[in-house]
Amino acid sequence: MNYSFEYIDIILLAMIAGFIFLRLRGILGKRTGFEGKPPSQFQEVLKNVNLDQGIKKSENFDEEAKKEFLNGAKIAYETIITDFSDNDNKLTTSKPLLSKKIYDQFNQALLERNKRGHFAEITFIGLNSINIKEHKKVNSFLQVTVDFVAEVITCIRDKEKKIISGDPEKIKKIYDTWVFSRDIRSSNPNWQLVDTLT
Repeated sequence: MNYSFEYIDIILLAMIAGFIFLRLRGILGKRTGFEGKPPSQFQEVLKNVNLDQGIKKSENFDEEAKKEFLNGAKIAYETIITDFSDNDNKLTTSKPLLSKKIYDQFNQALLERNKRGHFAEITFIGLNSINIKEHKKVNSFLQVTVDFVAEVITCIRDKEKKIISGDPEKIKKIYDTWVFSRDIRSSNPNWQLVDTLT
């Protein structure tokens, strides 16, 4: 009888360990965001969106186009946020998703951070919500303004790894409003981030 109790204990402990492992993997699996997945996913998601047809009808998105756009915008947002957390001198992965203006602005911020000897630690937890705030046609460009509410863990450290700002143990909610744009006359289906609003 003692042996049977030992076997039951082992089985119970194994089940508990397995549950904890699955929970940790589910949480930690969201950390770095799309490893091995190039930002072309954002482009691929949008290739099948029939934007021209929607614009001809009402100069706005139809519901299907909105849904497809938001799927791509989620990937773009996480790609850009995690790329900005890399401690390189310039953005790499997210470059195709950024207009020249935004690319230059982000790179300047990275250069200034590196000159101060600071580096960022950003863990992307996930998006709480994503909504299209506005969509309009400006000449031949379709512009879509998107509100993001995301959760991240972020902190800035100096050369001695002392925390300058943020908290590596605390999840922070952030609110971003970004503007994406695409030339509807172009055969290129790609969207780019053209502005960030406060």
